[in-house]
Amino acid sequence: MSHRIVLPRLMEIGAGASQQLAAVLGGLGCSRPLIVTDRMMVELGYAARLAEQLEQAGIASRCFADTAPEPTAASIRAGVQMVREGDFDSIVALGGGSPIDSAKAIGILGKFGGEMRDYRFPRDVSDAGLPLIAIPTTAGTGSEVTRFTIITDETSDEKMLCAGLGFMPVAALIDYELTLSLPPRITADTGIDALTHAIEAYVSRKASLYSDAQALEAMRLLAPNLRSAFHEPRNLAAREAMMLGATLAGIAFSNASVALVHGMSRPIGAFFHVPHGLSNAMLLPAVTAFSIPAAPERYADCARAMGVASEGDSVETANDKLLSELRALNKELQVPSPAQFGIARERFFELRETMAKQALASGSPGNNPRVPSEAEIIDLYETVWNQE
Repeated sequence: MSHRIVLPRLMEIGAGASQQLAAVLGGLGCSRPLIVTDRMMVELGYAARLAEQLEQAGIASRCFADTAPEPTAASIRAGVQMVREGDFDSIVALGGGSPIDSAKAIGILGKFGGEMRDYRFPRDVSDAGLPLIAIPTTAGTGSEVTRFTIITDETSDEKMLCAGLGFMPVAALIDYELTLSLPPRITADTGIDALTHAIEAYVSRKASLYSDAQALEAMRLLAPNLRSAFHEPRNLAAREAMMLGATLAGIAFSNASVALVHGMSRPIGAFFHVPHGLSNAMLLPAVTAFSIPAAPERYADCARAMGVASEGDSVETANDKLLSELRALNKELQVPSPAQFGIARERFFELRETMAKQALASGSPGNNPRVPSEAEIIDLYETVWNQE
């Protein structure tokens, strides 16, 4: 059986990679980019630096900086209008997963029209929108190397998974120096998001030898460095390892898909506005415990790659150590429970059935080694609420 591997046409990786934007645009034959970013990137001066770099190269750009932390169909509408009314030949996405996901959607809608719900899974969006150059500023989502975007339908509070070659950036400039200003909370949430990508890609029913190699190496980079990046924000070695690990995890799950954690995570984010990486972290220990019986050897491999189990440990011992590590990691990185985050218990339990239906509809739970029923997902939401 063969596996189709999808990657950006070009990746520039390492310190200063973002300074190659003008050269990359020129190599792609693009000269009229729209920079899609958020207000934080403007305040930090990152967007202005890109615009200045482009201006010095004789490239005029405009900026759309009103993307939302959890993008919705409404939040990208003004950006789509800019593309439709402007004379842009490319999009530069600057920021974390939300600006990059927003840029992907803006590129498709701006070129082809329609509404975001028209492009949600199971539709395969294969037609290319405007060429997209992604510059991530967090070590987490891996969106710079994936063929996915997540946009919330604010009318139904559904996080819509949209997939296809049309959402794959043509280039990714992966510059870990852009993560040095990240606060500890975002470092933690995006880092656990990346670790979840790697684990789920490795245990996914769609995994291949190629995605396995990326996922295992991602875990080797992420797990030993996440705590250091959290406690020592200026630790360059840790930041570099986290950035590369997040990108490799993105490559892994873009080619093997995510699974049950992500399926259950999206509705929590949509209904309760929990940042995506944080909702993944809330779910990861409980969902992993649920899933281990269906793929114990694969999860034991994860424990060994993360450095929490040795080659001499039995499969059972390795998996016990994996669960202990996931719980310890959440505790050290101060991941709140749903209640501590401020979610009302009554509302959470009231929405469990709806969230379970949306999780299944996303398709991600079907990739899990242990495919859950709707009733089992409902029970898992209760387990996550009650866990210490």
